[in-house]
Amino acid sequence: MILPRVDIDFNKIAHNVRQLKVLYGSKGIKIIGVTKVIGGDPIIANILVQNGIEILADSRIKNILKMRKAGIRAQFMLLRTPALSQVEDVVNHTHISLNSELIVLQELSKCALNNHVVHKVILMVELGDLREGIMPSEMNTIVKEVLNLKGISLIGIGTNLACFGGINPDADKMNKLSSMTTRLEEKFKITLIMVSGGNSANYNWFQASKDVGRINNLRLGESIFLGREALCRIPIPGLFTDIFTLVAEVIESKRKPSKPYGEVSQNANGQIPEFADNGLMDRAVLAIGMQDIIVSGITPKQNIRVLGASSDHVVVDNTKANLNVGDTVEFDLNYGALLRALHSPYISKNTINFHECTSIL
Repeated sequence: MILPRVDIDFNKIAHNVRQLKVLYGSKGIKIIGVTKVIGGDPIIANILVQNGIEILADSRIKNILKMRKAGIRAQFMLLRTPALSQVEDVVNHTHISLNSELIVLQELSKCALNNHVVHKVILMVELGDLREGIMPSEMNTIVKEVLNLKGISLIGIGTNLACFGGINPDADKMNKLSSMTTRLEEKFKITLIMVSGGNSANYNWFQASKDVGRINNLRLGESIFLGREALCRIPIPGLFTDIFTLVAEVIESKRKPSKPYGEVSQNANGQIPEFADNGLMDRAVLAIGMQDIIVSGITPKQNIRVLGASSDHVVVDNTKANLNVGDTVEFDLNYGALLRALHSPYISKNTINFHECTSIL
């Protein structure tokens, strides 16, 4: 198969979904499958749905359209708060959206009325990560306004942590979200059916909590596809962490100095690199680069060390691996590297256990 490529084990994706549903379901929490890292791939999305995921969430309308056109039977959530310029697409192509701006909610209302539909909304609360979210002190005012808007239905509140500011979704944060849910319900005589506490970073809080309060929903991507929690990137017991494997080909293998020689200026990345002088070393060049992946997010499975990269080359220390031209190197990927690799048009995708997976659906 054309190299570089990413090998994808569909059977392992199905396993992780089922395990996570059981795990979080043990305390009454439903999970949403986040499809942005896979670019809304319909085949993978269908694996999520066939293994019990009812809501798929993505940040891109284009990905949601791809899944809907492929006939994926699920509710679709827009994960990123809508832009004013896309409210019509949000209403026409999604069932639920996460929101933090009143002006956007007002436009969603107008568009929903014009299209004779009811669009479900979740209000995002700012609890310290400082990405999207309504300040807690403003929630009463916003909820009051939203409840007066026709064409939209307020079904819950949520928060996002550990993404921009790296803030831990700990018991204190989740208790605040639970308390806010109860206060809003009592004040406005409403029922909030979805309280979305966060994402794959909520695993440690979940494990330590005997009582999860009002939290009944999490939005999971990294835990499904990499088998890890997203706070410290520790593997979750019982999950596969090797669903995706990056494979690249060796295009040069030579013994060269360990330190570049000549006058040093900026490299292709705009940096002035520094290298230790360890004498001659065996080096290999791989046919992949920063245009395809985030180099800092790949970990070689063979006994090599990544020395650096340019736009379309990765250079590795080949002293212990003895790689030759035409050999392949395998890498594990973190979430950022996986995101880049799966969206690169230059990296082919190779499915493993597809028939085994579909046979158990």
